[in-house]
Amino acid sequence: HDRKTAKALRRLQENPTFIRVAGHASAIFATWAPNLYTFYGKYMDQVLEHNPSIYYNFPNSIFASATYNFGPRTVLLEHIDHLNYIYGWCSITAFGSYDFTKGGHLILFDLRMVIEFPPCWTILIPSSYLRHGNTDIAAGEKRFSFTQYTSGSLFRYVDDRYRMRTQMSPSERKEIELKQRERIKADLNLYSTLDELKDLYKLA
Repeated sequence: HDRKTAKALRRLQENPTFIRVAGHASAIFATWAPNLYTFYGKYMDQVLEHNPSIYYNFPNSIFASATYNFGPRTVLLEHIDHLNYIYGWCSITAFGSYDFTKGGHLILFDLRMVIEFPPCWTILIPSSYLRHGNTDIAAGEKRFSFTQYTSGSLFRYVDDRYRMRTQMSPSERKEIELKQRERIKADLNLYSTLDELKDLYKLA
């Protein structure tokens, strides 16, 4: 980032409201997907150990990246975040002043769901393969959003022993890509079932 943008981002990262919102989303992640959350932590620990100059955006959040959409009428068309970790979760928090019963709904196209999404609410979804977007809001209303996520390339970077694939020989790339396909299948087991969560939290 240029100096002006970097300064603005630092102010946002130090803002108590964003720190609380970021931590809240991370806590939701840890509660509902504890295995996946631990997986994120393991990889982030390795990244930070390899390069101590890297730091979390927020001290209380597991996510590596954050995006601020200041609108003032933030509307996202149907899309997937294909660069995010394939089974990872993305946190979305809405802000603003709008009638959430008439606009600003979250749409999950693959599930055929339209969800009321009031200001200051947070949801986590697997945004890399679940098509999503949101409806428009009325004239004169405002809607902003704050998202947190981790790029799939960060996990690959650790798995590839901190090398770019362009630095590898063709045989190395072929071997790495084969291992990656095998890991993708195994990573489905990182999701927690409701029964597993009941056992974990000792719920009847």
